[in-house]
Amino acid sequence: MSITMNKLQVKPLDAPDERRTPEKTHLDLNRLGEYTIGRMTMEPGWSWSECIKPVVQTESFRLPHVGYCVSGSLETVLDDGTRSTITAGDSYTIPPGHDAHVVGEEPWVAIEFASAEAYGVPPAK
Repeated sequence: MSITMNKLQVKPLDAPDERRTPEKTHLDLNRLGEYTIGRMTMEPGWSWSECIKPVVQTESFRLPHVGYCVSGSLETVLDDGTRSTITAGDSYTIPPGHDAHVVGEEPWVAIEFASAEAYGVPPAK
């Protein structure tokens, strides 16, 4: 795999290019050329089916994820029933076709590398 970069860029996620706040969700986005890095924070009680499904209007989440969990726990369930819990210190990939929910009373915080730009975006009309 070859990656070409021709510019040094540094941006703090505490001062993001964009902040999205669907229900019980905080997504801070920084755009670095063709890449978007996102910090996702899901509050206790967050679930994809209750908080994001009404926004994106699909039966399950249709984008892949690649990321790193900073804190908290998130149980992910694929459409085929496969489940896994992502916890602090875990790197992860999640394929399209899943639901998820925060486990416990601690927010789930993760850094996303694959689909942050498209996360929680309503369908085009």
